[in-house]
Amino acid sequence: MLSEERQSLILERLRTKRAVTVQELVQDLDSSAATIRRDLTELHAKGLLQKVHGGAVSCDVDYFTTEPDISTKANLFTDEKTAIAKAAAELIEDHDFVFIDAGTTTEMMLPFVNAKNVTFVTNGTSHAAALAARYRRVILLGGQVKAVTGAIIGDTALQQLDVFNFTKGFFGTNGVSIKGGFSTPDPAEAAIKAKAIQKCHHPYILCDSSKFDKISSVTFAPLESATIITTKVKGAYHNYTEIKEVES
Repeated sequence: MLSEERQSLILERLRTKRAVTVQELVQDLDSSAATIRRDLTELHAKGLLQKVHGGAVSCDVDYFTTEPDISTKANLFTDEKTAIAKAAAELIEDHDFVFIDAGTTTEMMLPFVNAKNVTFVTNGTSHAAALAARYRRVILLGGQVKAVTGAIIGDTALQQLDVFNFTKGFFGTNGVSIKGGFSTPDPAEAAIKAKAIQKCHHPYILCDSSKFDKISSVTFAPLESATIITTKVKGAYHNYTEIKEVES
């Protein structure tokens, strides 16, 4: 396959998925990892995509309505996500009552939690299994399972959240914008995030640098409603909310 054809296919996949990993491109395009990385470097230099650790993300306009599947997201920005997850886990204290949102970065928190006698509530199916395996007290919300993210969504989960009052909550987001606040593509998942944030005394958004200046379909909370934990802040976000910066 010619490099022009291969690079065209890479860009086409980004138009539909917004993020791709080197591993999936190797399989889809039947090319070596070295060839794919060289293609990504060339496309990045042309400003046609943003090369990141493990793959690439789209450089398209700020607005988007879709999201990558969970396996793709899990392999992007791993160094940033690990640093963010460690910092977030350190905020959990003994006897906290914590909400953990579904998502790849929030899931990375779980092995780093060392506080004792913590009760966790989550809408992440894999999160609940990981926490339960460590003998944590875990409540998994009930409802419909969203296959793309492994999140529990729907009216049943929303009703369950009504009775809870969390000391802290940790959330993922697809977009962060001064104009659009914190946003995500799915209205049903946005509703869970919005309700859970309202029930938290201290809500935190775990956000790698790719999420800034992006707006997705549904705003689930304004910037001032939560502290952002991130590695790199773009723009004037410090003027709108508290930000905790960590080193990756």
